Amino acid sequence: MHPSSLDALLTRYSVGPKYLVEPGPSDAQLALMAEAALRAPDHAELVPYRFKLVRGAAKEGMAALFADAARAAGKGEEGAALDAERALKPPLTVAVVARIDLGHPQVPAHEQWAALGGALASFMTAAHALGFGGKMLSGAKVRNPQISAAFCEPGETLVGWIALGTPARTPTGPSRKPAAADVLVDWHPPCKA
Repeated sequence: MHPSSLDALLTRYSVGPKYLVEPGPSDAQLALMAEAALRAPDHAELVPYRFKLVRGAAKEGMAALFADAARAAGKGEEGAALDAERALKPPLTVAVVARIDLGHPQVPAHEQWAALGGALASFMTAAHALGFGGKMLSGAKVRNPQISAAFCEPGETLVGWIALGTPARTPTGPSRKPAAADVLVDWHPPCKA
């Protein structure tokens, strides 16, 4: 792996929407992020995901959708206003939609989900390498039927949203991050009795 690629992986931290400012990525930069996603572990022409760009006037529509969902969840007008404000904050929001083919003859669903995870990591790493910050967001909104229906076609699953923009401050990462030793373990075959 090229050292700059490794640097991009090892220095990337999530940057929350409240710390993202203009400018967001250009169309050419978004195309590079999509190309990086498409280079993640895959299954030839099977692409079990889509990245839907929410920008311009569409941000107002998403904010209204989030506000309506907040009201329906009993958050009141204050909660609705807060959810709408959060939807408008990042310069660009990318809805992540899974297109898992449960009946695919060669690629089981778990491999398609793994391909989506790899694509998402590559997309975020490419954004970081281009100088942008971002964070994957999900939570209860992805399970809301009205929000899901607004972003998904039949057979698709809303996974969450990526907030993207220029970091307003240098990201420092979590105060305590797991160490490599926390995730690297030796496997031993089970003992035969």
